[in-house]
Amino acid sequence: MGIDYRVLQEAAKWFAVLQSGAASAGERQAWNAWLEQPEHARAWAKVERISGQFQPLADDAVGRTAGAMLHSRQSNRRQALKVLSVLCSGAALSLAGGSLPWRQWTADERTAVGEVRDLRLADGSQLWLNTDTAVDIADDATARRLALYHGELLVDASPSQGGRPLLLTSREGRVRSEQAARFSLRQEDGHTRLSVFAGAVDIQLDGLGITRVAAGQQTDFSRRYIAPLSAARAEHQAWASGVLLADNQRLEDFLVELSRYRHGYLGCDPRIADLRVVGAFPLGDTERVLDALAATLPVRIERRMAWWVSLEPAAARGGV
Repeated sequence: MGIDYRVLQEAAKWFAVLQSGAASAGERQAWNAWLEQPEHARAWAKVERISGQFQPLADDAVGRTAGAMLHSRQSNRRQALKVLSVLCSGAALSLAGGSLPWRQWTADERTAVGEVRDLRLADGSQLWLNTDTAVDIADDATARRLALYHGELLVDASPSQGGRPLLLTSREGRVRSEQAARFSLRQEDGHTRLSVFAGAVDIQLDGLGITRVAAGQQTDFSRRYIAPLSAARAEHQAWASGVLLADNQRLEDFLVELSRYRHGYLGCDPRIADLRVVGAFPLGDTERVLDALAATLPVRIERRMAWWVSLEPAAARGGV
């Protein structure tokens, strides 16, 4: 069950008041009374969880040791991970108040939140990694292999060399290309989205055979289901050029996409959620994008904290 937007905003306001260090006894008493309602407690927990993402790795020996190594010029990420493996005994790493799957953390290539990066594979194919993405890369005598653990990638694949296909796996299944092809793959919660822009790509799911997705088509698939094919959307590859495209997109949906490129909370009041956004926006400067929205739509930017931003109706005002 989702948390009501107004309650979530109230929680953020209380957090700002209490973190200021100047809250009075009366304000603390009022906050305690507010917190007694279950929905308020859930909203408060979410604000605390988001705020925790901006703390150091951890206060314990694992966090201090790995953090020092990750930032050392003399040590590489693999050495730090080796230390973490010993200290954590193979368990999942607890990072910044959340859990990061071990495979994602140890992936061959990773991007940070807000980072978009490209690299060339051994066979000459071009690979782009979107924000907050983790992927393994392998090349053997039988196939060229990619494993997407988190995030999104775009591949400009070269033709099969020596009969070796390009195989790309996600949590839900595998896609295969034996010809020159350009396609993106995005890992979502419970499903994967495949968009093909050139060539053709096959989806292979256990027990469901093979489904071919041709140039100009896209689909979502889970482990047991492949959605009907639809037209591939330009924004699913525009990000590789540092552009976030919006073609008559709902403001709320646009902000969900924009939030992938920045830390913290980014949301909007339900009263303006259906406003429409059109344009091409620079992914490298999300603050500039927010300023552009405020300049072209009847909205204003509300910044409770550096990591908590919401868009409100232009005329709306209020406090705790």
